[in-house]
Amino acid sequence: MPEFMDVHHGMVGITADGLLEAHNADLAIQDEEGVDFKQAWADPDSGIVYCLSEAPSADAVQRIHAKAGHPYDEIHAVPLKV
Repeated sequence: MPEFMDVHHGMVGITADGLLEAHNADLAIQDEEGVDFKQAWADPDSGIVYCLSEAPSADAVQRIHAKAGHPYDEIHAVPLKV
């Protein structure tokens, strides 16, 4: 299944608890679109959050994030990894 890295901006001051809460909101509904959210990272100073997922499409990732209340600003396919 394809992997995607999506990026959220404007989350300045996000805490570890806030990141976990947002990630758990995605996990709670990810099966609706066949998405598997793998990991999330955040930089509270810049307000940037990154999420790695496996999904049938970028649109599926967007729909889950939107339903969970935090749509992404950009998404990138990740076809290669080591």
